[in-house]
Formats: sequence, C-alpha cells, structure tokens
Amino acid sequence: MQNMTAQTIKLHDIKPLLEIHEYSFYYLLALVFVGGIIALGLLYLLFKYLHGKKKVNLRQEHLKKIRNLDLKDAKKSAYILTEYGATFKEDSPRHEKTYHDLIDALENYKYKKDVGQFDANTLRIIENYRGMLDV
Repeated sequence: MQNMTAQTIKLHDIKPLLEIHEYSFYYLLALVFVGGIIALGLLYLLFKYLHGKKKVNLRQEHLKKIRNLDLKDAKKSAYILTEYGATFKEDSPRHEKTYHDLIDALENYKYKKDVGQFDANTLRIIENYRGMLDV
C-alpha cells in the first residue's frame, strides 16, 4: 500500500448532516399547559366544595349556649352570659341597655371565690335578656 494522504482518498458513503425536526419541547409545553388547566379545575372544584359547606353561624351558636345555660352555677353562668351576650348587644339600643344592666347585675357573681345563687332581680334581668335574643 502506498502512503496516501487524506486529501487523495475519496469517501463516497458519508452523507452530509440532515436537520432533524424535534417536537418534544412543544409536547412538553402542551402537557404542562393541559396539566395546569386540570390542576386549576381541581383547585376550583375543591374551593367550591369547601366553600359550599355549611358555615358556622356564630350568633346561632352563642344563642344556643345562652339558652341552654344552667343557672345553678352562678359564677360560671355569669362569665358565659358576659362573653356570649356581647354578641347581641349591638342589635339595637334596647339590647345594649339590657346587656349593660345584665353586666351590672352579674358583677356580684364574678371575680370572687365563692358566690351564692342568682337573686330574683338578676334572674329577671337574665330571662329578659334571653327572651329578647334572636338570630
């Protein structure tokens, strides 16, 4: 064999480079877009489901606690009436006046170690306030 240089050898079987069209990036974008739409749809449905659940009506719950209150434990009842009664005090000027009368009457039953039963006047004010409450 003779010593041949690379310039003298003819190569017939090597073809030039061809451009290959690659679409995988577009497929990925489409997949992300469709996945995002599905995720947003599921989040919307979850939001509607959770938002549509029955909401707790704070006024109803407080009214129920006040109406079911055991007046035999005067100290505990005084604190509960003070706390939950404040929910309704701004319904009308009459409610506000009755609530303040109630608070004044309950002062004798709070902040002390031992308290007796409610007296007749305090019971009348409590029943008056309970009777005027509504949701």
